[in-house]
Amino acid sequence: MYYYKAELLPAICGSKSLRADFAVFAARLTDSDSGGIDLSAMRQDAWTQDEDVLLAEVVLRHIRDGSTQLKAFEEVGKKLSRTAAACGFRWNSYVRKQYQSGIELAKKQRKQVKKELLKERISTDDSLASSNLKSTVTQNVDEMIAYLTEKLKKADQCDQVVKEKQLLEKEIEALTAKMDEEKKQYEQLKTKYEQLEEDYRSLLYIMERARKLAVDEQN
Repeated sequence: MYYYKAELLPAICGSKSLRADFAVFAARLTDSDSGGIDLSAMRQDAWTQDEDVLLAEVVLRHIRDGSTQLKAFEEVGKKLSRTAAACGFRWNSYVRKQYQSGIELAKKQRKQVKKELLKERISTDDSLASSNLKSTVTQNVDEMIAYLTEKLKKADQCDQVVKEKQLLEKEIEALTAKMDEEKKQYEQLKTKYEQLEEDYRSLLYIMERARKLAVDEQN
């Protein structure tokens, strides 16, 4: 059974960032009991051109997506039954030198993707803000319409009250005029009654005098 010592991982990496990635990889995969990684199931044969192409494609894709090279090595290792360390060594010692322009292009694409994501986020935030503003404006308009509608109802009620008041005032005015007319007629009738009463008393007085004169003549 073969073992790959975790402390040997930094020796196969060409940059500080890769050494840091492999340090994390080593810490995660080191067997605490044996002190090494069991490589009995891993391939030890030479790399083919197709494997180099696959390694380059996966690494460049991870660079474009903003991922780490360590994740790319792990992905390739699973596909090729090789260790991530072996994939990293192959990339740094041979494949990377053949794909410098591809690496630069992948980095540019990664920046472009970040810009697009940022622009999309800003657009989404603006859209959300616009939607919230529209919702707020719509709510305010609805509230204003409801308020004005209620005011109009109250105004209509006030108008109705005013109309009823005016109608009552007209009725009162008509009743007052009728009462004045009836009072006037009453005064006229009262005057006539008093005149008739005066005439009646005068008539009784005359009749009384006539009766006395007739009695005196008989005597």
